[in-house]
Amino acid sequence: MDRFDAMQAFVRVVETGSFTKAATTLHMSKTSVTQLIQQLEARLRVRLLNRTTRKVNVTADGAAYYERAVRVLADMDDAETSLSSASVVPRGRLRVDVPSPFARTILIPGLPDFHARYPDIQIDLGVSDRRVDLIGENVDCVVRGGELTDQSLMARRIGDLQLGVYASPDYLQRAGTPAHPRALENSHHRIVGYRWARTGKLFPMAMQRDDETLQVQGRPVLTVDDGNAYITAGIAGMGVLWLPRYMATEALERGELVRLFEDWQLDVMPMFLAYPPNRHISLKLRVFIDWVVELMERHESVITKPS
Repeated sequence: MDRFDAMQAFVRVVETGSFTKAATTLHMSKTSVTQLIQQLEARLRVRLLNRTTRKVNVTADGAAYYERAVRVLADMDDAETSLSSASVVPRGRLRVDVPSPFARTILIPGLPDFHARYPDIQIDLGVSDRRVDLIGENVDCVVRGGELTDQSLMARRIGDLQLGVYASPDYLQRAGTPAHPRALENSHHRIVGYRWARTGKLFPMAMQRDDETLQVQGRPVLTVDDGNAYITAGIAGMGVLWLPRYMATEALERGELVRLFEDWQLDVMPMFLAYPPNRHISLKLRVFIDWVVELMERHESVITKPS
């Protein structure tokens, strides 16, 4: 039995709660993972996991061993990198998942700079607005807008998205330009709704002007769960949108969208970079996080520093 492989397999089973998921993320067979855990338990002479047909639970001894195993694996990784050029040249594959508009507008245009600095890091980029199981899918980090609902994740607030209200010229020609945000709720106006993958819910938009504060829900004619589809529907004239300004910039310049209610302020949307708990932050992840923070500062006209 390779003690390192057995320890790594055990940690991954605990984190994923499944032998099958652990095997997938480790690129091993389920049989191999099972055998490693059995051999580890035999060596330690304790039961680390309780298995049923439906789930895997860690025992009290297993929980204590897990905490130490995580630290040992992190120390081993640090020891290996400190004895090689990897300590100054981060390398390896980094799995990242980001929203599609953020990837297209900000992240991917900036990646040539990241690659020039760190040519030995391979980015495996997932582009989606869906809820990602970081541990089960072996993802190193995600970038997401909005409040985090999974409080178990470690997260760094990397910016605040400035929001605005927009509509296409074609829509405004048909429906007229609303003079007040309340007009979106009690007239023939329609909105395009964005449904959050994490909650499955639409949300009202908080707006303020001087001493007047209100929340606008509107009546969605179409609801989507993808950022690119959302702005495309607005450009097509389906209804009014609430957009982060970085998403609207190009469409405004091309005349495809018009900003509404410019004398109103909208609450900012926090943006986070999140990664799994109890997971060692490798050098490649550390430099990526620092680079993303720097990237946000280059777009300070539409993404401000966290308050």
